[in-house]
Amino acid sequence: MENPDATQEEIVVISGKGGTGKTSLTASLAVLAGSPVIADCDVDAADLHLVLKPRTLESHEFVSGFEPVIRPGDCTGCGLCRELCRFDAVRVRDGDSGTPGYAIDPVSCEGCGVCVRFCPEGAIDFPERACGHWMISETRCGPMVHARLGVAAENSGKLVSLVKQEARRIALEQDRSLIIVDGPPGIGCPVIASMSGASLALVVTEPTVSGEHDLDRVLALARHFDIPAAVCVNKWDLNPGMTGRIEDYALKSGARVIGRIRYDNSVTLAQMQECTVVDIDTPAARDIREIWKNLQSEE
Repeated sequence: MENPDATQEEIVVISGKGGTGKTSLTASLAVLAGSPVIADCDVDAADLHLVLKPRTLESHEFVSGFEPVIRPGDCTGCGLCRELCRFDAVRVRDGDSGTPGYAIDPVSCEGCGVCVRFCPEGAIDFPERACGHWMISETRCGPMVHARLGVAAENSGKLVSLVKQEARRIALEQDRSLIIVDGPPGIGCPVIASMSGASLALVVTEPTVSGEHDLDRVLALARHFDIPAAVCVNKWDLNPGMTGRIEDYALKSGARVIGRIRYDNSVTLAQMQECTVVDIDTPAARDIREIWKNLQSEE
């Protein structure tokens, strides 16, 4: 999982769950970095654009997987497709001749193709599925690659890989040495795709029991793929004792402790003003600037 271009530094900001402040930190780091390439890989719930306000230059359809479509005129209503479907995706509808017909519910369908394979009349088409869109945009911080996965769409890991691929291409073409990635929450396939080839995984956690457990899972993932990890605790002052315990665990796990961000109501104010935390004069902004300084000193 090495970065194919060793001249590019790639920092991916991740967390064990949503709501830890991961995207707010990513946006602030993008501002402080000057002119990085930014990749929003949280394709299921992208919101980095809310504070970076990208101007879209290109928009492309993301096509992945297949979706069966029953042709009503050729369907005889035998019901075999409904009988074989393990996902309850084949629904009854009234046929034009009064004979029951069938249609595919795209939300329930997993695209396995069993109905297509066994339809005795060959009445089911199997076109590629449009799962969302990906965009290349311009922000005040530099170029940004981001995406929007469709409702109930699959293959988010593939879309994340596409976003990263485009970000690296732009970084190479424009001779930009830093890529900052807003990773998805959790530890699933999209997270693994976002971490692939990263120079550093910056893990954002909170001083809670669930934050401690989530950190354990994310650091284990980073170790598995041999990616250096750094940890920062957001809202650390809400539970200083737990913060210390989390930092001790991070150090024992081989991660660096890169800084703390205090609880600050101004973070919410920044979001309401559609700007990053470091765009306003606030204690949390000073904490984030210190984290950025520590990141630079470790490079």
